[in-house]
Amino acid sequence: MPLLEPDPDALRPDGHREAPAADRVPEDRAGGTPEPLRGDLIALLGADKVLTRISDLVRYASDASPYRFVPRVVVVPEDIDDVSAVLSYAHGKGREVVFRAAGTSLNGQAQGEDILVDVRRHWTGVEVLDGGARARIAPGTTVARANAALARHGRVLGPDPASAIACTVGGVVANNASGMTAGTTRNSYRTLASLTFVLPTGTVVDTAEPDADDRLAHAEPVLCAGLMELKAEIESDAGLVARIRAKYAIKNTNGYRLDAFLDGSTPVEILRGLMVGSEGTFGFISEVVFDTLPLERRVSAALLFFGSLPAAAAAVPLFTAAGASAVELMDGNTLRASVSVEGVPGDWAALPGPTTALLVEFRAPDEATQDAYEARGRALLEGLPLVSPVPSVANSFTRDQRIVAGYWKARKAFVTAVGGARPSGTTLITEDFAVPPERLAEACEALLELQTRHGFDAAVAGHAAHGNLHFLLAFDASEPADVERYAAFMDEFCRLTVERFDGSLKAEHATGRNIAPFLELEWGAGATELMWRTKRLIDPDGVLAPRVVLDRDPRAHVRGLKTIPRVEAIADPCIECGFCEPTCPSQDLTTTPRQRIVLRREMMRQPGNSAVEEGLLEAYGYDAVDTCAGDSTCKLACPVGIDTGALMKEFRHARHSPREEKTAALAARHFRALEASARLAVAAADRIGSRRITSMTRAARRVVRPDLVPEWLPRMPGAATSAMPATARVGAVAVYYPACVNRIFAGPGDVSLARAVVAVSERAGKPVWIPDDVKGTCCATIWHSKGYDAGNAVMANRVVEAAWGWTAGGRLPLVVDASSCTLGIAREVVPYLTADNRELHAGLTVVDSLVWAAEELLPHLTVHRVLGSAVLHPTCSMRHLGDEAQLRAVAEACADEVVVPDDAGCCAFAGDRGMLHRELTESATREEAAFVTSRDFDAHLSANRMCEVGMDHVTGRGYYSALLALEHATRPAAKGRPG
Repeated sequence: MPLLEPDPDALRPDGHREAPAADRVPEDRAGGTPEPLRGDLIALLGADKVLTRISDLVRYASDASPYRFVPRVVVVPEDIDDVSAVLSYAHGKGREVVFRAAGTSLNGQAQGEDILVDVRRHWTGVEVLDGGARARIAPGTTVARANAALARHGRVLGPDPASAIACTVGGVVANNASGMTAGTTRNSYRTLASLTFVLPTGTVVDTAEPDADDRLAHAEPVLCAGLMELKAEIESDAGLVARIRAKYAIKNTNGYRLDAFLDGSTPVEILRGLMVGSEGTFGFISEVVFDTLPLERRVSAALLFFGSLPAAAAAVPLFTAAGASAVELMDGNTLRASVSVEGVPGDWAALPGPTTALLVEFRAPDEATQDAYEARGRALLEGLPLVSPVPSVANSFTRDQRIVAGYWKARKAFVTAVGGARPSGTTLITEDFAVPPERLAEACEALLELQTRHGFDAAVAGHAAHGNLHFLLAFDASEPADVERYAAFMDEFCRLTVERFDGSLKAEHATGRNIAPFLELEWGAGATELMWRTKRLIDPDGVLAPRVVLDRDPRAHVRGLKTIPRVEAIADPCIECGFCEPTCPSQDLTTTPRQRIVLRREMMRQPGNSAVEEGLLEAYGYDAVDTCAGDSTCKLACPVGIDTGALMKEFRHARHSPREEKTAALAARHFRALEASARLAVAAADRIGSRRITSMTRAARRVVRPDLVPEWLPRMPGAATSAMPATARVGAVAVYYPACVNRIFAGPGDVSLARAVVAVSERAGKPVWIPDDVKGTCCATIWHSKGYDAGNAVMANRVVEAAWGWTAGGRLPLVVDASSCTLGIAREVVPYLTADNRELHAGLTVVDSLVWAAEELLPHLTVHRVLGSAVLHPTCSMRHLGDEAQLRAVAEACADEVVVPDDAGCCAFAGDRGMLHRELTESATREEAAFVTSRDFDAHLSANRMCEVGMDHVTGRGYYSALLALEHATRPAAKGRPG
């Protein structure tokens, strides 16, 4: 064991614990996957594809729903052969299989109690076909990623769920999820061109193959005959046919798509339809081909406020008739809760209780059509009972994309924002139903009355144009009386929706565990029995996802409800939605932000020092704390701003001994000497050679601790020169702060970054000044990222005090040449400042060097030479600062073609984190690196030296600052390189 290995006890929850939760993982599960299941699957697939530790099983046990089921094992297949092998094994051993992709399902569809199969990690990719008219998409690809590829062709997918940044295409098809504009005509069922899927028997079907029916008939003759018999039976019953058509005249995802038997003429065509919305109970969807739709880029939108929910609902048909592409409803609870979302007006918190808003959007292909739509919309406003209860309410149409994006951000945050505002310790239920659109106002009144009678103050939102509403209920799943209150409400709500409105109990979230008991109420005994017969025909052994769509237990919807123990305040609002996961650098290596919180909650469910808690703590140090990049992009993705990266830094601090904290503070106080020593060490390493220094650092890591001693990587840069370029304070229009990383590590060429910044600023007539005493100062990120609070405070206060003097009391801007350091000085130092220094900090203007170049220098520079192509790596700090556009602007001045990879994300190098855990950077950048190395670029540009080192490591390409490219592009030919 390394000498300084941290004590796992430092991460043990020390807050107040309730009594052990009834739904805690039992003690006999502490050992993880039991034998022979563990050995069988490892022998079948290999150890790297089988997750067996208790921490793995717990982190996969939760999804965005109110349910929690702990699998016996988690399998991570790489291809169809692996999936077929798992299905064959399950058949032979009488086991059950559930497929899970993003885990954004709201009804427990992504949970299983036996073999859980992760079909996200190795199942991503988009191939644009026919100039964008179609797209071939792997099931683990997010909708947002697919649309990013299609946008370049002016196309978009039909389904547009609010969770597009996180939900996967496979999950969207399996649930027939639709969204704001899809309705009944743009959903997966209507826009799929073809599917490839694996049946429970292992048979693979590609519906696009011309001989697909012949192949299926040969492989599955009983199945083919049974499907055609069911088709004939349904078509012979005119009443049933009419009922099926009527059910799908409005949005409906409850039960199986019986209209597939009417729309398909062959077994393969029928199966193609049945797979949509089957929730993983008929097979695994391994590939989809969508017919795409035009992306109409001209947008006009209005957020219109009404005094009540029924008043808003009554206006919906007017806008639908006027051609609105979307009419979204948000009630008062939703609007007030959304003030937690960045950019939402704070005065919404003061909106009167019954206030309701409609988000109306028109989309058009050209300006003339847009003008016509807007005219219709404005004409309607004159006769509506609009209200303006707070100053920010405009009640008017706008084309300002920033404002429109803000409206949609508030709407899409419905589940997470309202969920985040729920009482601590309560479980969130998301319901989704549809009624005929013309009866929406009546349904709203009935829903409000029902909620009040059962003691719920629910939040309501939805796709009002399609008669589709969502509402959220919070209750305490640990209290039997509260569970019974929820059950009583559900019984009455389902009867109301079906018997009074002939509506759909699930409009777009699919049946799932909470509506399965009510399936027969909606469809009737005959149609429901047809669904059971279809399931038995396709999956006769009941291998796939039992109890997800069909369940005869009338109380199935209250089985497996998860308690929500209180955890650290920063994470407590989490509803486990999974929006954070696609942006997390460690998602394919260890854990995600959601999983870090899920594991923490299970520790709180356990009695102290239980075997389960011990197993979770043993894994948590590396899986959660060490391999968190700390980039906090999870905060940007989370609609309520939960910063799991900050929590992991708190845990790093908790693991430090007093001696470690004291040593870190001492290093901050003597950073000038440490900086010089680091520069000398880098120079020495350069002379010794990468191979030898790598061996030495690896040996030190084994003896001391891997999370303390960085590993020297083969492509590390050499040492920077200790001399800064000569600059003058007199006449300078900005103070230039070269970051310590750029004072220690050299750039790739013969011109240092500091010299480049000074040169381009001089050429633009905006000279900068480098203070003589910058050495020994730092943005404090070194200490902040590792959780060394004392050292962080020392350096944070020192740099702010120094900056105040350098900038003449804030009169000059402070230009910083590393994006992470800009973020550090501009924002991250603030909590560690004294009260006096916070006042000084408020008077500083901290500007990233890329922003300085794009906004202050470019208009005054002459470009003399350009590159053919450049690929960019925007840093996560730039995302926090909102500076990505400026990076592109600088790059576009230097190259004819500028490309940002669709999969660009945090490189996870995070200062030295990529040297402490190189596997983290290698995993985080896998898809981005694959794109970068798939073609040649003339330049590889970024905005932070250590991010550039990380990208060098994973791509073998030489990344450097875009400012070096700008200096080269604007350098007058006759003057040579800058002095």
